[in-house]
Amino acid sequence: MRSSLFVRSFFLLLAVSTPAFVSAQFQQPTPDELKMTSDPKAPGAAAVYLYREETTDDKLHFHSYYERIKVLTEKGKEQATITVPYERGSFKVTNIEGRTIHADGTVYLLTTKPADLVDVKSSSYQINKMVFTLPNAEVGCILEYRLQLRYDDNMVSSPTWRIQQPFYVHKAHYMFTPARQDGFLTITNSRGQVLNRLMRSVTAMQMSDVVYNELSGRYTVDLEDIPATPDEDWMPPLNIVNKRVEFYYTFAGTGKEFWDSEEKRWAKEVDHFTNPKPLKEAVAGMVAANDTDEQKARKIYATVMKLDNTDFSRKKDEAERKAEKLKVAKDAEDVWNQKSGTGDQIAQLYVALGRAAGLKVWPMQVVNRDRALYDPNYLNSYQLDDYLAIVEIGGKEVFLDPGQKMCPFGQLAWKHGTVYGFRLSDKGPAVNYTPESQYTSDVVRRMADVRLNADGSLKGTVRVAMTGPEALRWRHIALRNDPEEVKKQFYEDVKGQLPDGVEAEVDHIDGLDDPTVNLMATVKITGNLGTQTGKRVFLPGQFFESRGKHPFVAQEKRTTLIDLHFASMLQDSVVYHLPSEFALESSPKSADLQWPDHAMLRVRSAAKDGLVQIDRTLAHNFSALDPKDYNALRDFYLKVASADEQQLVLTQAPVAKGN
Repeated sequence: MRSSLFVRSFFLLLAVSTPAFVSAQFQQPTPDELKMTSDPKAPGAAAVYLYREETTDDKLHFHSYYERIKVLTEKGKEQATITVPYERGSFKVTNIEGRTIHADGTVYLLTTKPADLVDVKSSSYQINKMVFTLPNAEVGCILEYRLQLRYDDNMVSSPTWRIQQPFYVHKAHYMFTPARQDGFLTITNSRGQVLNRLMRSVTAMQMSDVVYNELSGRYTVDLEDIPATPDEDWMPPLNIVNKRVEFYYTFAGTGKEFWDSEEKRWAKEVDHFTNPKPLKEAVAGMVAANDTDEQKARKIYATVMKLDNTDFSRKKDEAERKAEKLKVAKDAEDVWNQKSGTGDQIAQLYVALGRAAGLKVWPMQVVNRDRALYDPNYLNSYQLDDYLAIVEIGGKEVFLDPGQKMCPFGQLAWKHGTVYGFRLSDKGPAVNYTPESQYTSDVVRRMADVRLNADGSLKGTVRVAMTGPEALRWRHIALRNDPEEVKKQFYEDVKGQLPDGVEAEVDHIDGLDDPTVNLMATVKITGNLGTQTGKRVFLPGQFFESRGKHPFVAQEKRTTLIDLHFASMLQDSVVYHLPSEFALESSPKSADLQWPDHAMLRVRSAAKDGLVQIDRTLAHNFSALDPKDYNALRDFYLKVASADEQQLVLTQAPVAKGN
């Protein structure tokens, strides 16, 4: 219940009168449940689900939820607060009942009124969240509650059953009664399509786990001993990892029929929106007749990037739009005239302007990798999120991201790399994947100039230069925050990269408002560094890696896809200015580690005239890996961790005697 409980794909239907539903009844706890202090099936868990039940009835128009949770630690007490998101106006939360049962059997009933809070509000819809807290939660208690989420009689809301939860589930029951079982109901969607088929998709489980009863017309799933949602570093979106069942009404009998139809529908809609004819005059003021295709493409890109992208600013409400005589943008011409639009609208405007300038340019709509990965078995085009543009320059296709404010020409936001989507081409609509980034397109350089004193204190400067996704991330942060807040967040980020005992002060950050240059942050550092043993002083050989936070080292096995988001290269360079009282005894040895076609580490050090410089380059040229490659990945990072443990050793120089 701490995740979204509703589906926002609704359809009109003819309601049918059926008997009332009897909600799940509270269960009497067993003596073993009451005295449980830990769970051998979930070692170390903060809590476990003793039982979960979800019921959806599209004839009676409700979802019901029932949970029994055993609290095992102090952290598990957080499960006493229940949050139920819902779309106000279409849904309402009813029949909330709850209780807390202590280990001695004492029962405390929920008597306080739930809080109904506004979460998201726009001119077209409002998302609220109903929040309530079960009383007197303590370690060892059982939390139990039930509620219903009811929706309008002219709607259906087929369920998505998220079988895996944040904690281990001992037993679960799911049931769905679809609206179309009587055979004469008419269900249509907002596009007027008749939805005469009910389909389902499953993830990370067997289709046979979903049982259909022809007599009752109901689908059920009954499972026991369900492991908690995987919790591993660098996991992919959970939509391809968690056990899940999704039901949906559709017009298509097969996946191919559905996606072929959706491609054609999408192509028609996007062609209408990107009509270039009304923009001929506008584009004439942007480009010159003798410009090359690349010059035209870049000039148009720079122009649309200056428009008000409401994904990064603020969408005007209905009253503001009316006062400014703005209308809802129906095509690219409207977006251009209003000099404002969503990221999707601005991306499509780029396509229209490019076409008006005589360029070969096509739109593409893709899945965001930060939210989900494409599931071909889930027949729902709402999987697709953002629009991109593809322009042909010199016979090659260049993928652009004009809907992402501050994204440089020729680059994609990381969430749009190596993802599925619809696109147009000279041959019509098609499906395609965006290109994978190369490690040279995301480079972070950390440079430290450190002056050491004989007492171990230090003073110096750290400079951090960025290109690619990391630079874009900070530019997006700057779009939504004032300069001081940006510096505060950068400080929080950089302090975890510095050795213990070193303090940082962010002096300034250049290039936040200009994606055509490298982003550069300057940080002043002070503090103490090193450990002294007798006449020796030990300093970290790798200044930025002294905390030893190497990924994948602690985890021996892997069950899920490894998702590093994007290929990247990290280049470190630290210059130590040594005090005259100390001499260099040893520095980190050179290292050249290779994981062919995947990753590399290179370490070099040099000393001269009281200076020691240590350079380190770590690169990986992939964004995601199959779990079968985990052993090789971990072996590489174990070697990286070993190389980074090397120290810089100084010895106290003898004091010169006087004559």
